Amino acid sequence: MKIHRINARDLPDLWFQAVHDILDKGNRFTIDRGSYAGQTRLEYDYFCGHVKFPGTLPLIPDIPPSCCIPNPVEEAYIFGGEGYNRSYIEYLMTGHKEPGESYTYGERLTRVPISGDKLSWWKKKNRDIIDERDTDGKAVFTENGELYLNQIEWIIDTYKRFGSRNNQMVLQVAHPSDLTLLDPPCLRSIDTRIQDETLHFIVYFRSWDLWGGMPANLAGIQNLKEYMAGEIGVQDGEMIVESKGLHLYGYAEELAKLRCLKQA
Repeated sequence: MKIHRINARDLPDLWFQAVHDILDKGNRFTIDRGSYAGQTRLEYDYFCGHVKFPGTLPLIPDIPPSCCIPNPVEEAYIFGGEGYNRSYIEYLMTGHKEPGESYTYGERLTRVPISGDKLSWWKKKNRDIIDERDTDGKAVFTENGELYLNQIEWIIDTYKRFGSRNNQMVLQVAHPSDLTLLDPPCLRSIDTRIQDETLHFIVYFRSWDLWGGMPANLAGIQNLKEYMAGEIGVQDGEMIVESKGLHLYGYAEELAKLRCLKQA
């Protein structure tokens, strides 16, 4: 396997370099299962990107007017606006889920049921196993008699209580039972690290749409990072992103060539 590494200044720079390089260095596969089954896509064997200043505006790709192609992501899609009933920020950072949705990233991050053995240990205040805390209505809350965890607020609270040298603070999206879903979450985890009073994110996607998915996902995740850094009281930092399935669907290849000024 070939590991493709990119060092980028900001999020638009990461996106442009990844789109530019995949046209020459991606492998072409036929999709066997899942979204777009039967079609082809270009895909990196493994992708790793390091973004030094992910908070630099704008967060979405730069598309020169001369390219005559639409931006793969509209700001209104991320932050809310005309034509969108729900912003991507809401999808990522709240527990709201529409009928028919098997999950949302926000549900996984902010509304995690505490059940089974963990609930039993919690109720028994078994502090040899459980980091039992007050049900504060923020990091830990109840709904209809059930106990829930907000991972975002729990991690903020933990860093504020115990300091930055902590390798346990991972925002986890994946569940083992996701294997039973026809379309399991692409985002699996957002690991966190505070170093030199600065919050950094390490993000992993199992599968990742490069053209429209990457810029939308990372703009939202950057907003999450800024929120958490502000609440913890540290600076907003860098981002490392990884995927073993970063890909460009066939329909987007011609658009990518136009953006990169390569012969279409």
